[in-house]
Amino acid sequence: MKIEMFKTLGISAVLTLSSLVAPTLAQADSFGIDTKGMHASILFKVKHLGYSWLEGRFNKFEGNFDYDPAQPTKSKVKVHIDVSSLDTNHAERDKHLRSARFFDTNTFADASFESTSISAAENGRAQVKGNFTLRGITKPIVIDAEFVGAGKDPWGGYRTGFTGTTTLHLSDYKMKEANVLGAVAENVEVTLNIEGVRK
Repeated sequence: MKIEMFKTLGISAVLTLSSLVAPTLAQADSFGIDTKGMHASILFKVKHLGYSWLEGRFNKFEGNFDYDPAQPTKSKVKVHIDVSSLDTNHAERDKHLRSARFFDTNTFADASFESTSISAAENGRAQVKGNFTLRGITKPIVIDAEFVGAGKDPWGGYRTGFTGTTTLHLSDYKMKEANVLGAVAENVEVTLNIEGVRK
């Protein structure tokens, strides 16, 4: 009788412990950034001589992220950018930006970002820290991110979206024209609009 009672208590204890541990073992969902449907964008802007804003975008990029709303700090993101796809709506300027004096896309065709840690804040905001590589140079950056929304789509999938902003410094990546354009062109403001489809 006592043996059966201990067995029952032992099984109950194991089940209780499992229920407590299981949530921490749950894995985050994986999402592919929807560049096929182009429900994502990487935009940038920089001051031109201090008189106006020059805006552009990268038309080709890909990436994925893992996200668990219950444990957002366990999330991670990785993005690859085809730098030669930069587009400022002006062919001659784009050619100049692709040259060795700026992005040097013949030598450094890709840029990338990979997160190293994420710290969550209130109201769906977070700071995403990671390594950004451009022109073969890797620097730590911080992206201020904000959760936009999540849910089922009309095609039977599930989507999650974020927006993020960061500032890059041209001199960090040894762009030869950074000094020519002056201090006003040193800072490049980047906006990422990321919508992912759950895999």
